[in-house]
Amino acid sequence: MQSSGKLHSAQFLQHQLQEVITLLEKQQLEKSLVQRGPATNYELVETMLHKQHQTRLQEKFALLHPADIASILESLPLDQRKTVWDAIHTLHDGQVLLEVSDAVRQTLISGMEPEELATVAGKLDADEIADLAADIPKRAMLKILRSLNSKERKHLNAILAYQENQVGALMDFGMITIRDDLNLKAIIAYIRKLGKLPSHTDKLFVVDQLDRVQGILPLQRLLTHPPSRYVADVMVTDFVKFQVDQSTIEAARAFERYDLITAPVVDNEGKLQGRLCVDSILDFIREQSDEELLIQAGVGEEEDLFSSVWKSAKNRWGWLLINVGTAFASTRIIGLFEDIILQLVTLASLMPIIAAMGGNSGNQTSMLIIRSLALGQVTPANVHRLIKKELTLAVLNGLFIGLVIGLLSMLLYQDIALSVVMTMAMFINLLVAVVVGLGIPLLRHKYGKDPAVGTSIILTAITDSMGFFIFLGLASLFLIK
Repeated sequence: MQSSGKLHSAQFLQHQLQEVITLLEKQQLEKSLVQRGPATNYELVETMLHKQHQTRLQEKFALLHPADIASILESLPLDQRKTVWDAIHTLHDGQVLLEVSDAVRQTLISGMEPEELATVAGKLDADEIADLAADIPKRAMLKILRSLNSKERKHLNAILAYQENQVGALMDFGMITIRDDLNLKAIIAYIRKLGKLPSHTDKLFVVDQLDRVQGILPLQRLLTHPPSRYVADVMVTDFVKFQVDQSTIEAARAFERYDLITAPVVDNEGKLQGRLCVDSILDFIREQSDEELLIQAGVGEEEDLFSSVWKSAKNRWGWLLINVGTAFASTRIIGLFEDIILQLVTLASLMPIIAAMGGNSGNQTSMLIIRSLALGQVTPANVHRLIKKELTLAVLNGLFIGLVIGLLSMLLYQDIALSVVMTMAMFINLLVAVVVGLGIPLLRHKYGKDPAVGTSIILTAITDSMGFFIFLGLASLFLIK
């Protein structure tokens, strides 16, 4: 497969997508015309037309990068996606499967035979097969394993042995190892003999006879030092390495902090197991970000944009039902103070202000905590100072916003008692919002749960309910005689 070798803009991809849709619509029109025509040689005409359609699609996608093809496939409805995939998947092998989202990958793989999947996997590296393993049926996976040689099978099993949040699950084996008793001339000759470097190679790994990592030799040092120098003299011994069972999140932070391109992955004895590359880290970060955005909205990551209505509905019912429950809880609180609202109708127009401000304040706090937890900035040593700081800030914000709301209420309704109630309700609800915004993510993190899951929905429900209760409760005490 050829590639254009340039970064394609969003406008370019939109243009390509529109051209593909136009081509598919034209093909559908041609097919319907043939079906309406005379029955003579119908099958022959339909076969020729089908081949022409496949050729057009193949020519269309021939010069596109797999990532661009993946983007187009993700934007097509299921029937059109299947038509395109049937025409092009033999051309682009498994690279497109690696680029598409998990949900779309499942729709593509579901229509492939085990033999097809085994052929596709035969052209991928062990780490790439591991990326697809969760979506490949068992029968096809067995065929793939039988098609691999012993070394490839060993590499694949090594990756699959680790959980997806561990470094070992993201490592690959495209690395060059050397000994420290060689001179640079010999190393350069060896690389020339290889003919090419593995992708993302910016350093060579120096190992001893037991495969324990002793240091790294950056390519810059290899090229700038005299060929007569020995590896032991120019290698770097203070370098970043990762344990196979180390958290991928920690590794991602290290890649960002130290501007890494690759790094060795070792076991507990320091033996080299593989390498971690920046492209795998970037994919991990992107997937984590996409997943968190969907989770915060109450949508599962497995949902395809064009999946069936039934599947999408089931995927979203969970949090929607929770919303129903919290909404009824809020209405019950309002119902408790129904007589008070009837006596002072102004309360009905002011209640949403208290609830909305509480929700906004709580979301500010929770998003800050979730981000800090993700970056590892919150620790047992500093969590109490963080809580103290946020509570102090809540008091300050509550006083300021409460006074502003109280003054505005005074200007609108010329009622001192109502303004005092608004000020007090705003102050108390902002305190409640910050406590909840702090508590939910911190508690979920403490018990090993994702702090982002459900925080926004639960926070909004609590601040709405408490906002109504606090405001109407204060009103019943100070406004109703």
